[in-house]
Amino acid sequence: MGEHPSPGPAVAACAEAERIEELEPEAEERPPAAPEDFDPGNTGYISTGKFRSLLESHSSKLDPHKREVLLALADSHADGQICYQDFVNLMSNKRSNSFRQAILQGNRRLCSKALLEEKGLNLSQRLIRHVAYETLPREIDRKWYYDSYTCCPPPWFMITVTLLEVAFFLYNGVSLDQFVLQVTHPRYLKNSLVYHPQLRAQAWRYLTYIFMHAGIEHLGLNVVLQLLVGVPLEMVHGATRIGLVYVAGVVAGSLAVSVADMTAPVVGSSGGVYALVSAHLANIVMNWSGMKCQFKLLRMAVALICMSMEFGRAVWLRFHPSAYPPCPHPSFVAHLGGVAVGITLGVVVLRNYEQRLQDQSLWWIFVTMYTVFVLFAVFWNIFAYSLLDLKLPPPP
Repeated sequence: MGEHPSPGPAVAACAEAERIEELEPEAEERPPAAPEDFDPGNTGYISTGKFRSLLESHSSKLDPHKREVLLALADSHADGQICYQDFVNLMSNKRSNSFRQAILQGNRRLCSKALLEEKGLNLSQRLIRHVAYETLPREIDRKWYYDSYTCCPPPWFMITVTLLEVAFFLYNGVSLDQFVLQVTHPRYLKNSLVYHPQLRAQAWRYLTYIFMHAGIEHLGLNVVLQLLVGVPLEMVHGATRIGLVYVAGVVAGSLAVSVADMTAPVVGSSGGVYALVSAHLANIVMNWSGMKCQFKLLRMAVALICMSMEFGRAVWLRFHPSAYPPCPHPSFVAHLGGVAVGITLGVVVLRNYEQRLQDQSLWWIFVTMYTVFVLFAVFWNIFAYSLLDLKLPPPP
């Protein structure tokens, strides 16, 4: 494949979707019906013959990869009919699970060359192709992403969070005059962003603790993982889904500490980072044969070693003699909370590229589990501390 035609395939597809949506303004409120030209009986289906005619008339506006997917959709229906809503979803880049199954079980094999074999790509096209192979296990999804991605909006969530974390760390480093193991400074816990058990009623601390790090060694690894793993995942799955997994890991991390390590404070973005990395690694393992990223076994080993070293550092720091007794150093349990979110909610998100999560039963199972845990942790924080007569360290 050479350069994309102008206008780009994604723009052409979106324009076609807008034309279809104008014909069907109430498609969200009632079963979709195709225009009379394609569905005179108003049955909600169009014949594969008319579908192919429509493809031929608009073939110049579609990228070859997307046209290939459309042809696979036509060939997958032996009964000669295609659900019109599948077609609308396809042209608006919203593919249902039934649509994916129709493609995968179709009679026509996608026989064109793989995306890796494409020649003459510019730098941005090679980058998009690289991200597709890093994150998606199916060739048809990789081609779809490659043709649809426009970098609008860019992966703003992970970049913004990372910049804020670096900015807060530099500010604290200057104010404390300490950058390595900042957490050992006697005034470190006085910051209003840190989660502290005595101040657990201040709800913002369950989230804002991510902007405080134990030191440059703590921040460095989190930033590297956020950029190398989080940014590509956001490019593929979007800021909403990746932000949801990240924030869920952050909140689960602080709540897990409040339940399992009740006297310890929490700092660092490891809960969110471990949620994303765990979800990504689990997705690779579950789709091992389909993932075509280079040196995946070696890279998984390196990622696990780095995560283990960071977790070991956190465990060592937690039980190291505190710089502000009787309050201990920050807890390591937030890492485990992040991993739990990653291998549940995170995996469901990454395995359902461009599909409605609300249609997945596993999604609702894990959302229910997460909600139950959050409610349990809230009631635990309200009642358990007094019932257990726990002696907490004084507020900073």
